[in-house]
Amino acid sequence: MKSLKTVSGLLLAAGVLSTGAAHASVDGAAAKALATKSACMACHATDKKLVGPSYKDVAAKYKGMEADKLAASIKAGGSGKWGPVPMPAQAALSDADAKTLAAWILAGAPDK
Repeated sequence: MKSLKTVSGLLLAAGVLSTGAAHASVDGAAAKALATKSACMACHATDKKLVGPSYKDVAAKYKGMEADKLAASIKAGGSGKWGPVPMPAQAALSDADAKTLAAWILAGAPDK
């Protein structure tokens, strides 16, 4: 039983470390350029609410979320999560670009 707990703890730690590493390895400048090109910055800013929430607020609310899950939400759009203004679907965004944006947002939208 003790070895099972140890293995489970090691797997959990590895998952946490790999998630943090994925967020840390985001190229902030490239992701911000992608967000600008994709018109995300028309409604969102890094540290203040515009039409939608700031990326810092999104990162805080979804701390620990998998980038794939946030990427799916970005592509699908939605309403009611942050108030009455709906976020339009970004269906034309590739899965890879959506995941890049999601990882960048979850990392706090760093510039570098």
